[in-house]
Amino acid sequence: MTRLNLCKNLRRLFLLTCISGLLLACEESIDTSNRYTFTEETVLSYLEKHSDYSEYVNLIHQVPVSKQSKSSIAQLLSARGHFTVFAPNNTAIQFYLDSLQRKGIISAANWDSFPDEKTLDSIQQTIVYNSIIDGGNQITFETGNFPTTDNDEFGISNLNDRKLSVTRSKINPDSIFINGEIPISLKNRDIVAINGCIHEVEQVIAPSNDRMTDIFMRWAEDGNSGYSVMSRLILACDLSDTLRAYRDETWEELYTTGQVKDLPEHTSFHQIGSLPAHRKYGFTIFAETDAVWEELLGKDAMDITVADVKEYLLATGAFTDEGTTTDDNFGDVNNILNQFVTYHVLPMRIPRDKLVVHYNEKGYNFASSKSYTIAISDFYTTMGKPRLIKLYESLESNGIYINRFPVLRNGRGEYAPENKNINDYHESGSFKPILGKALTVDENVGIEVLNPSNENVSTETGLNGLIYPINKLLVCTENVRTQMMNQRIRIDVATMFPEMLSNDLHGIKQYYTEGATNCRGIPTNYHYLADVDIKEGTMFYYLPGLNRGWCNMEGDEFNVIGRYEFTMKLPPVPKAGHYELRFGVATGSSVRSMAQVYWGPDKDYMPAYGIPMDLRQSGLYRHLPSGNQESSIGWESDTNDEEYNDEVTKKMRNNGFMKGPESWCARLGTNETVRSYEYITRRIMISEDMEPNKNYYIRFKSVLDSENKEFFMDYIEYVAKEVYDNPIESEDIW
Repeated sequence: MTRLNLCKNLRRLFLLTCISGLLLACEESIDTSNRYTFTEETVLSYLEKHSDYSEYVNLIHQVPVSKQSKSSIAQLLSARGHFTVFAPNNTAIQFYLDSLQRKGIISAANWDSFPDEKTLDSIQQTIVYNSIIDGGNQITFETGNFPTTDNDEFGISNLNDRKLSVTRSKINPDSIFINGEIPISLKNRDIVAINGCIHEVEQVIAPSNDRMTDIFMRWAEDGNSGYSVMSRLILACDLSDTLRAYRDETWEELYTTGQVKDLPEHTSFHQIGSLPAHRKYGFTIFAETDAVWEELLGKDAMDITVADVKEYLLATGAFTDEGTTTDDNFGDVNNILNQFVTYHVLPMRIPRDKLVVHYNEKGYNFASSKSYTIAISDFYTTMGKPRLIKLYESLESNGIYINRFPVLRNGRGEYAPENKNINDYHESGSFKPILGKALTVDENVGIEVLNPSNENVSTETGLNGLIYPINKLLVCTENVRTQMMNQRIRIDVATMFPEMLSNDLHGIKQYYTEGATNCRGIPTNYHYLADVDIKEGTMFYYLPGLNRGWCNMEGDEFNVIGRYEFTMKLPPVPKAGHYELRFGVATGSSVRSMAQVYWGPDKDYMPAYGIPMDLRQSGLYRHLPSGNQESSIGWESDTNDEEYNDEVTKKMRNNGFMKGPESWCARLGTNETVRSYEYITRRIMISEDMEPNKNYYIRFKSVLDSENKEFFMDYIEYVAKEVYDNPIESEDIW
């Protein structure tokens, strides 16, 4: 018997005979009070009674819950909880050992052939940790509540801190695959235990640990990947080091050693502001498939060179920015190829179901609606030169699109009261006319974000990124920039910060329990959000909202408490012009704060802008003792008279205010929107000339002598003069 095998058997014997002693000694306490109180099976007892899982059972008895714990995974699966277990059968584990032998990791396909204990432990943990999702006190995933769209991910990571995705066969919808290739048994699935659910899988789940750089280096030489051309372009632009980043190890050390502390209990919601366990880097890449390049250039993908693509881009004339260079210094952000490639890359990892966040838009309820309704857009800042990319989805689009600019039935222009009088913010079926240089006559239809499982491309995902295929050329043309300038750009504050997305802090989870907020804290003494400088004395909280029914954009908000002062980098504007920068606020509460606003292109020198912004002031105030409600800013409820409503808007704008948008509901499940609520307002904070490709910053500083008042942040808006002061078509209410 080898030393490894002896150690393995001794460890197993020790666990089986001394399990109670381990429970007392473990550093992570596991609740076992429910273990023997029911006659039904636990996940562990079911697996142990079925010989097809004997190899897997051996592993879960050996693998610890974590580095800090002496408890085994077996003990975890015998305790109270909501576990989803993708249990590989014995054949699946043997196939995996065979694959390790073929790769030269082990000399023979058995557990005695590992070169050292460290490799053995790593492989065992890979098999076990990737197979289990711990739903805590929230959810167990049966196939009936799996993600419904192909390649969508489960909202909770597995024990290996990886997100698993789901796809379904086009031939047989009952055939379900994890990560695009691991089949779930048609027979042994949805096995419900008292503490979870078991799905037998016919292969081991072992997602690649390759970073995006490693993947692109392989794909560049692989004509079957479907992305060989884009891979070569990315490597040519010196993005290898950038796309290799995965995790901030300094934060990892500080967090695991307890050198950073959770924020104190939130004064209103009475939850600790728990710090994120990790500070990961992530990337989202939209990539033309090789089929697109072959059609455009008339060559086989493996024969297409970087020079070919550069010459094609020059021939299109799509890049009209002053300062664009055309030499072969592709690492320069001003280079034509670099501008093209980096416009495809977002410096954050965004799963498909969060590319466009649907929550409480008018006519839609995330908890019950079956289909999308009005047009919803999210805007993100790309890598390279700071530029905006628009991700869009509506009922009519039937999918997610990049830079789609339809004519919406918004009660303005051809849909104004004197014309068709339709004001439901749905697509009309037509699109905006081209304005400036465009690649195609139908550019404003946008580019669909395709599903890898439907295309002839690789479905592999990297440790630090996701790639989505597209079938049209994605360029930030003059037309795209002009279209963005000619619309209201509304951005949820959480989407401004890559760390919120790459670390799964932003977004609504449908499976969270009623009333949960999962209050998160952002540290003051560490630059966790790279684009936010936070001064001492500032308590920076993020509240997802979840099932509380909050009437915020995408259901979330930031709450900043104390004698706060913080500075944020703002997203870029699309073109040079005069813009309003607006701030969405839920006001009127006595717990709200009052802040001085500073703004400018130099974050180290920003003059104060205007008078302090009082977040306690709503549209109405109440005179006592009469109880009559009046407004100091001109707020009045909408009437059936559109001209009168427009006069109210003008009066409010003169006071620096606007009503809340018509776009989302004040209460979930109703059509009562935030526009009808006097305490939901927009503040016109800044009105200035702004330029593209330039950074701007904003600072908020408390002017109240209080430790408990809350500064509220939900969303911002960039609105160009061409929109808010358009003499032909006034800005809509949405």
